[in-house]
Amino acid sequence: MKTFANANARDVQHAVTLARDARKEGKAASFSGGGSDLLNLVKERIVNPDLVVSLRSARNAGEIAAGSAGLTIGAEVTLDAISRHTEVAQRYAVLAEAAGSVATPQIRNVGTLGGNVAQRPWCWYYRNGFPCYKAGGNQCFSYSGENQFHAIFGGGPSYIVHPSDTAPALVALNATFRIVGPTGERKVPAGEFFVLPRQNAAAENVLAPEDVIASIEVPAARPGTRSTYHKILDREAWTHAVVSAAVVLEMDQQTCRRASIVLGGVAPIPWRLPEVEKMLAGQRITEALATKAGEAAVADARPLAKNAYKVPLTKNMLRRTLIELAART
Repeated sequence: MKTFANANARDVQHAVTLARDARKEGKAASFSGGGSDLLNLVKERIVNPDLVVSLRSARNAGEIAAGSAGLTIGAEVTLDAISRHTEVAQRYAVLAEAAGSVATPQIRNVGTLGGNVAQRPWCWYYRNGFPCYKAGGNQCFSYSGENQFHAIFGGGPSYIVHPSDTAPALVALNATFRIVGPTGERKVPAGEFFVLPRQNAAAENVLAPEDVIASIEVPAARPGTRSTYHKILDREAWTHAVVSAAVVLEMDQQTCRRASIVLGGVAPIPWRLPEVEKMLAGQRITEALATKAGEAAVADARPLAKNAYKVPLTKNMLRRTLIELAART
């Protein structure tokens, strides 16, 4: 690990300026929130920064503001704080549960929402120095290699899965990302923030090198909204979802007015299921309908040689989650 300098940003725009100035001098700059993923990337020599710009010191970046229009969550709010926040837990349970499911308590105490959403893939080929698409190479070693935890949807040319737990929840909640960069500020819907490998094999989102997620805006929950995050692991701690589902149902007594369903652990981006959402809208969620929804959810799955088990796992997880959530009062 080479020596690098550290700079504390006064605000998000200052962070962007620090990174831009460093690059003008021919230096590599990286942003750090909680630093969990960055530390691993540096150890694994995937990134070699000359300057680490800390975002934790940025003004207002660690605050949650609730209003009539919804929530504004600073990108540097910790996952632990989100999981314990009363307003989030009451109105946006899917996000509180997703944040509370990440890794370990120690990591949730320092890991931030922005960092969780923007973390790099944990594919063992990428993390262990293979010259794959993500590392600037010209092949995906998982396609014909060890692909037990890789994508069954949206794969090609890379078959990574997006590692974030909070990302599916934010897409399901129709959140918006406020991004600050050298050219100014822009807002990007969560559903448009993530990019498939066929769009850009080297990246997972629309962030440019000097862009920073400043905050995430979550619209007000509609009356009758229920939500949950269900995650299946291969071990109990410090791991990512084998499969997961962020489910938001807008209910009118026993009838589902509107549904939003996003899968995790199965695709290079949070994988939304619009056809399943249409199937549920205006219907009473019975066990039979939930079963059909589970089957429809995996109709387009294209598993690799060693991850076909994810298909029935996803189907049955979604069925159970819909039945349990619809039964809540």
